[in-house]
Amino acid sequence: MEKINKLKKVFKREKIDGYIIPKNDEFFGEYTPDYKDRLNFITNFSGSYGLALILKEKNYLFVDGRYTLQANNQSGKFFKIFTMPDRMPSDILKGKKISIGFDPTLFTKKSLAIFFKKEECVFKPLLKNLVDEIWTRKIKKSKIKFFTLPDRSVSEKYQTKINKISNYLKKKKTDYLFITASENNAWLLNIRGRDTKYTPLPCSYILIDKNKNIKFFCDLKKISFTFRRYFKKIEFLDIKICYKILSRIKKNKFIIDENTCSYFFENIIRLNNKILNFQDPIYFLKAIKGKKEIENIKKAHIYDGVALTKYLFWLKKNFNKNNITEISASQKLFKFRKKNKNFKFLSFPTISGTGPNGAIIHYNPTKKTNRRLKKGDIYLVDSGGQYEFGTTDVTRTISLKNSDKRIKDIFTRVLKGHIAVANFKLKKNTSGSIIDNYARKYLKQIGLDYAHGTGHGVGYFLNVHEGPHAISKRNKINFHKGMIVSNEPGYYERNKFGIRIENLIYVKENQKKINFENLTMVPIDKDLIILENLDQNERKWLNNYHKTVFKNLKRYMNKSETLELQKACLAF
Repeated sequence: MEKINKLKKVFKREKIDGYIIPKNDEFFGEYTPDYKDRLNFITNFSGSYGLALILKEKNYLFVDGRYTLQANNQSGKFFKIFTMPDRMPSDILKGKKISIGFDPTLFTKKSLAIFFKKEECVFKPLLKNLVDEIWTRKIKKSKIKFFTLPDRSVSEKYQTKINKISNYLKKKKTDYLFITASENNAWLLNIRGRDTKYTPLPCSYILIDKNKNIKFFCDLKKISFTFRRYFKKIEFLDIKICYKILSRIKKNKFIIDENTCSYFFENIIRLNNKILNFQDPIYFLKAIKGKKEIENIKKAHIYDGVALTKYLFWLKKNFNKNNITEISASQKLFKFRKKNKNFKFLSFPTISGTGPNGAIIHYNPTKKTNRRLKKGDIYLVDSGGQYEFGTTDVTRTISLKNSDKRIKDIFTRVLKGHIAVANFKLKKNTSGSIIDNYARKYLKQIGLDYAHGTGHGVGYFLNVHEGPHAISKRNKINFHKGMIVSNEPGYYERNKFGIRIENLIYVKENQKKINFENLTMVPIDKDLIILENLDQNERKWLNNYHKTVFKNLKRYMNKSETLELQKACLAF
């Protein structure tokens, strides 16, 4: 509470009645570095998405459905918790004629419009971040320099991609594209960095014009001599002068991205130029993986599947021994992954939850919440790895000798939804909003549902959550050949258990037919399946899936593991 009170003391000086704090930093990436996680500092909430609204008298924290339980546990003492979109910040401010301060580098005009609509409040951009004024901390920046991907890892050279963007700008009769999403810069130049914990991002901005002139803004300490020489025609500039360069450009036409171009930068550009489009075309281009990327991603999933499968076999044998907990189990899985020389680091914090903790959708075990795995529970593990040639994300729910018929019934319904997505017959105009209904169908038959989307796009040694496509109620982006998406229906019963089955799948075109094909290679726990509740087509899918898993993993297993794999993949 002391931190909040310190923050409120500054309100009078700035002539404001409230202040808003987002999760993101100025690069709008999914995983914010600890030293920039102002939301966590103020609220103690550690989830990846949220917004705090702090008024003189009351404090509010807004999260989405993934984090409602977590937010109540971590921040409920000093903050009123609301789940978006059911309750939005605009609902709190309705009818209030007050002044709200914000950092213009941390919000886009779009995000402000979504959160606050057209309220009567005055929103006041401030030159200083008020949280930074009261937060004394050590700033530990990554010292790892940006690096290029080898040719064997990518389908297109960076020059080809630059040509695509140049042609796009000419077609749109536009002078500049200002790229503010670091992952898009990574895609354009086939580069990576280590500026965030779970994603190999080179935090940067790029200004590219229709004639292929490129200005690259970043921390210049991240640029080696070799890197600079490799990109001879690119001008590397200190990120601190980006606003000065932009302010010098006048009477030109721009494309910016509404999701990552800050209020601050948009105002600078808009002052002397015309903004024609608010969508960075790279998001769509990046989502479509080429032949090389798909081949490499398949390898990554086999390596990752070996690690996770070995771990699950170990867990089944040992969960009731040696006081295995959520944290120690997660650490064991990390060790299995590390055995593969191609593994770089995790693609997100491992979700390792048993019993009631499995019901917290994005659960992260702490010393306080850490539970022991015990007989009768079901255990949910959602994890993934970053490899030089792919990003993985997989969830398995495991029976720890659980015999609850209701849990098995729900698990089987989740599996039926998972299979319905995997078997979905795609057309050229199929979007995720159409598919999402099929994933929920069997749960809804008994009045159940889940509070998250069914699937998200996944990057290539990049973001584990990647747009613009997704399988969700509101996503209208059509699927195209080469797109990767997760397939992860689930069900979560508060204070009791959680179930989720997640594979990554990609869009494959074969003889003019478009369909999904599995990338993930990990057995699904048959101990939780009610066989008679699966129809013939569903059994066929499951048997074929396990046949493929066995074929891809068997050569990496020792004798005892091979026997376990045979048992896990045995046809029904």
